[in-house]
Formats: sequence, structure tokens, C-alpha cells
Amino acid sequence: MPTEMPPGTVGNLTAEQEAKLQEFWVLLLKVFGVNLDALESTKEAAPQENKKERKRRFGLFGKGKDKDHEDGTASEKSAEAVTTTLASINVSEGDDKYGQSKEFQQTLADMSPEEIRTAFWTMVKHDNPDSLLLRFLRARKWDVQKALVMFISTLRWRLMDVKVDDDIMKNGEPHALKQSQSSDPTEKKAGEELLMQLRRGKSFLHGVDKSGRPICVVRVRLHKAGDQSPEVLDRFTVYTIETARMMLAPPVETACIIFDMTDFSLANMDYSPVKFMIKCFEANYPESLGVVLIHKAPWIFSGLSSFLNWKPYVLTSFRAGIWNIIKGWLDPVVAAKVHFTKNVKDLEEFIPRDRIMKELEGDENWEYKYVECEPDENKTMEDTAKRDQLLAERRELGKEIQDATISWIAASSKGDKDAVATAKDKRKDLIERLRVQYWQLDPYVRARSLYDRLNVIQGNGKIDFYSAETMSKGNAASSQ
Repeated sequence: MPTEMPPGTVGNLTAEQEAKLQEFWVLLLKVFGVNLDALESTKEAAPQENKKERKRRFGLFGKGKDKDHEDGTASEKSAEAVTTTLASINVSEGDDKYGQSKEFQQTLADMSPEEIRTAFWTMVKHDNPDSLLLRFLRARKWDVQKALVMFISTLRWRLMDVKVDDDIMKNGEPHALKQSQSSDPTEKKAGEELLMQLRRGKSFLHGVDKSGRPICVVRVRLHKAGDQSPEVLDRFTVYTIETARMMLAPPVETACIIFDMTDFSLANMDYSPVKFMIKCFEANYPESLGVVLIHKAPWIFSGLSSFLNWKPYVLTSFRAGIWNIIKGWLDPVVAAKVHFTKNVKDLEEFIPRDRIMKELEGDENWEYKYVECEPDENKTMEDTAKRDQLLAERRELGKEIQDATISWIAASSKGDKDAVATAKDKRKDLIERLRVQYWQLDPYVRARSLYDRLNVIQGNGKIDFYSAETMSKGNAASSQ
């Protein structure tokens, strides 16, 4: 398990990076409609020698427009502030691979500040909100405007497009089981297709690599495009990614993915889900990939020129290999994280041999086996009164963190080191309370998954892939 925080993450920020994080918070709070008069007053009161720094830090902040509306309501002032500061933010077409600038502006038009704020704190879950924002800042090379556009469009994607928290994670695997028993043919087919992928183990999460990153194994040989609809496959993909996110604990912020290409053939090739997965990681889960291992790729995938020189009749589309086509769709930063492994020795560069499954020629005696949903495993979700109480507590904690964030930024603007230290300590305590509180809320808002049944996700943020219960179920599968 790594002990050092990677550069650009919470606990390892340069002064400039911390200032960028504060800029991001200012804009985000403005989107939320939060009253930022306290920060406006610090700009006026700050010493003259800090003028240059103040301009850099709050240059994206509104230009005092709120003062023209002192007699208006708070909501009117917030709306004016959002419009003034954000209406002109756009990302140039060359930097907008997924059309996020348009989605950003559409979100501001369609959703109220309070709706966006609620979506944000729902997205945070057990994460440190600073860590979440820093992912987007790093992905956009510390350009605050681009990070904001990316982040708000991601909120929209989660809330409106795929309904991550209100459907996929809330309903989970029991929903697919219920669908599979439906008299409606369309519903029945969708449920059966999702369950088929889970039961066969097309992709699954197990173990950690040398850097403590959770490992996701994708058995490419088990995929055929006609086995499920694109909508079901997209749902399965998001469900897997979001479940993996539940297994991240500081200082680990990324995952390891193994694409096991054993027995791969053209019948397994399907570009649509590949494009969807790339979009997910580049646009909606930035800085979440630690390493991607393409294991035992055949020549038809990797395009080994030495082999193709012997086969002049091979179709032109295969001369460069499938990988070179996919590589052209990837951001260079993501592409640099991809490594080809041929055998268990290559895998050992990233994963200890005793944590490599026997299926991948390692020493770990564990095999994937799907454990079916239990009848009353989501009984807790029926207690809506307790759920609403916990959600109300979470809203209040979110507001306290917002207030503490404003105090932190204000103290930084004044150059008051003691006040900065006090504000940071308070924020740290509140953020830890938010993390603990999420795990109290979790059983009321997220359906139990395979990894809850295997006791991998143990509550209060504890993750253990190697518990006796998990390993015994794996060993039982191996002996069958």
C-alpha cells in the first residue's frame, strides 16, 4: 500500500495548486448560489501587496455585481452572480472532445443552483470533495474554467443521462433480478442480459496491485455484441466503474484494469462499448485509471508487424492492428497508462504473484463466482424516514463544509496563517465526518452488490478482498 500522496492530491499540493483549488471552489460555490459576500469583502480589505495574488486567485469571480442588487432577494443575487460569472465560460472546440461546453451551459439553463448543489454532494459520497475537484483540475492541467465545464457536465451526465445514483446504484442487481422475472418481454430481456454478464463474470473486481489499486479483470473472450443490448452493456459498465469507486480509499485514487485477451477472436471485438468506456474515463471519471494491462493480446489485436510481414494477404484494416485504431481515440495521457503483458512474469511487474489468480497463471487460489441476491438484503432501504433523516444531516454537513471553505479561502486571501491553519483543521474534521456519515447512509440509498455479499465492502469504508469469507467462497468455486 503506498504511503506517499501522489503530486497534485490532497496532502501534496504546491501553493499554486492550492490556489487553483480555491479558485475552483469559488466558482463552484457561485454555481450553487452560495452568498460569497465574505470573499468580496476580503478583496477590498486585503493589503495592497497582495493585490496581484488576489487577482490570480479570484480573477474568475464576479466583478462586484452583487452590490448593484443589495435590495434584491438572495436568490436573485445568486442568479445574477451565476449569470455574470459563468455565462461567458466556454471551452475552445479543440479542447472539447465530448461537447461538454454545450452541456455545461445547458445545465446552468435547466437546473437551479440548489439542484446542482444537491447533485454535487450526492456525487461526493465517501470521497473527499477536494479530491474529487482535484481529479478534474489535473485532467484539465489546472485550467479552472475547463475543469469547471468538465465537472458540471459530468454532474449532468450522472443525474440526467445515466442516472447513476437515482437508478443504477440505487436499484442495482436486485432490479435486474426483478426485471428477469417480469411478464414484459422487453423488461425480462434487459434483466436477463445484465444478470448474464454478472453470472458469467465478464468483468469483476478482485484484489489489489502493488500500489494498492483495486483490480478489475475484463474477460474479453466472454463478450459478443449480440448477447446484450448496447443500453444494458452501458449500464453494466457504469455499474462496474461506480462499484470500483466504492473500493477506493486514500491515498489510493485509481484502479488497475486487466483486459484478459486469452482466446480473443474477431467475434469478441465490439467498438461501441470500447468508445463508451473511453468516454466514461476521459469525460466523467477523470484521473481514475492507474494502469491498464492488455494481457495476452493476439497479433490481430496488437498488430505485430513482424507477423504481418509473413501474411501479405491480411486485410488492410488489420495491418496496424485493432489496438492502433483504439489508441487513436485515446487522450495521450490515458494511452500512456496502457501496457501489454504476455505472461505472468509481465503481470508481476504490477501485481504480486500471490495476488494473481491461477486463471492468469498466478498463485492465488481464487476463482470468480457470482453469489445471487439474498431475499431481504435491501430491507434497510424500506426505512425511508431514517433515510430522509440521514440525508438531512448530510445536507447540513455539506453546508458546514461550504462555510468552512469560504473561511479558508478568506483567511488565505488575507495572508493570515493562523486563521488558515484553523480553517484547514476545521474543514478536515468536517470532511472526515462527511465520509463516516456516508457509510451510515449507504445501506439506505445503494442496493447491496456482489461485493457486499462477499464481505469485500465491509461498511465504514473498510475494504478487504482477502477476508476469510471472500477467499472461502472463491476456493469453493475452484474446487467445483
